Amino acid sequence: MTTQAEGRDPRLLFDLTSKVALITGGNRGLGLAIAEGLAGFGAKIVIAARDQAAAEDSLATLRTSGADCIFVKTEVEGADSRQHCIEAAVDRFGRLDILVNNAGISIRKPPEELSLDEWHKVIEVNLTAPFALATAAYPALKKSGGGKIINIGSLYSTFGAPLVAPYAASKGGIVQLTRSLATAWAKDNIQVNALLPGWHDTELTARARTDVAGLNEKVLSRTPAGRWGTPADIRGAAIFLASPASDFVTGASLVVDGGFSVQG
Repeated sequence: MTTQAEGRDPRLLFDLTSKVALITGGNRGLGLAIAEGLAGFGAKIVIAARDQAAAEDSLATLRTSGADCIFVKTEVEGADSRQHCIEAAVDRFGRLDILVNNAGISIRKPPEELSLDEWHKVIEVNLTAPFALATAAYPALKKSGGGKIINIGSLYSTFGAPLVAPYAASKGGIVQLTRSLATAWAKDNIQVNALLPGWHDTELTARARTDVAGLNEKVLSRTPAGRWGTPADIRGAAIFLASPASDFVTGASLVVDGGFSVQG
């Protein structure tokens, strides 16, 4: 059996020329950084998000580097909207090769103060939507001869915390969803992996630093790298998991946290 990577010039293992990547929440933060990274290696980019103004700014940034990219307004909670973003990607570029499930939310409250509606909202966006998008994308990925799905988890995929019960539950579920899809679709040459970012400086973590006293100092003291991550720090791992270099990697969860999770 011949693989995509077999016999190729090693310098081409990260080549994404002719590949099409759809990134939910790709208009800011980690999602935009991933879009920039994949575009830098030749991928065509579809940003699926709800904030059109932010997306237009992101498209302008990508196009200054020569990226071929579009925006599709998407509400990941909606079945019709999810299907539309997949179809729009295929209609515009003729194929789909990479799906990055990056969109996510958190509601920061003690569990006893959470309503069931708030619980369901976080689970819907962070776990149900990635499953539904993956299954919606599956026919297009299979038709392309295989592809890559990258699910964005979190350190809370494995850690617990008192104020983020639904977020942690959803991100723990992402790891198990990743493993299950990986085993189901390996036969179709679809690799499914997860990225588990640590403490990166984004809009989401900026709110956490405001809400949680001492968080900044705790992160700095526990992280061997001695700093918060930046969105750019996620790019290399995403490029690897989106490229032929990872054709024999599936069901894995790659931590990108500057060593936070291994420090005692």
